[in-house]
Amino acid sequence: MPTPAPSRFQDAYLTGEPPWIIGEPQPAVVAAEAEGLLHGRVLDLGCGAGENTLLLAARGYDVVGADSAPAALDRARAIAAARGVAATFVEADALHPSNLRGFDTVLDSALFHIFDVDDQGRYADALRDVVIHGGRVVVLGLAPGPAFGPEVSDDDLRRAFSRPGWTLEDLRESTYRGRVPDEEQAELLRVPVGGHVDLPAWLAIARRDSSG
Repeated sequence: MPTPAPSRFQDAYLTGEPPWIIGEPQPAVVAAEAEGLLHGRVLDLGCGAGENTLLLAARGYDVVGADSAPAALDRARAIAAARGVAATFVEADALHPSNLRGFDTVLDSALFHIFDVDDQGRYADALRDVVIHGGRVVVLGLAPGPAFGPEVSDDDLRRAFSRPGWTLEDLRESTYRGRVPDEEQAELLRVPVGGHVDLPAWLAIARRDSSG
């Protein structure tokens, strides 16, 4: 499938409750932080409503949340203010992140998997200028499974992060928590509409190297 237009995500926030908004950090991201996979200055790219950004900010990280949808950023800032958490959110195009530089870690929770194959490569190339040498990209993306959402294969991740500038250090099975969006998915998953469900996912860890 072609990469969706950014306007699709803006519209999703303006017209309803997107299924990737669960009101809490992704459990896999919580586990990755506990494992020590996130360090230094962190960019939460495709931050949405900011659940993962706020988790990291509350734990003392120097973290920036970035998204292409202004409505998502408005919601993230409102949640941060309501919780009294000091967090920074900026608008950015993940394929042209010219305003984002010098990060030790990029956290990608459900962004990579929206891109088609060509844009997956463009994205990996663009991140070379975002992450410092020796830094990491930590990607959580939906794997082929029974329900809603774009999906990526392990080969998609290997292909993107075998490009110059990257060493794929780890690729493991994980889960991604979403919200059941409609009756069709509710019947398929046997979870009520609005309920949370953990779907198959990949967790990939790529190191920025000196090859590109």
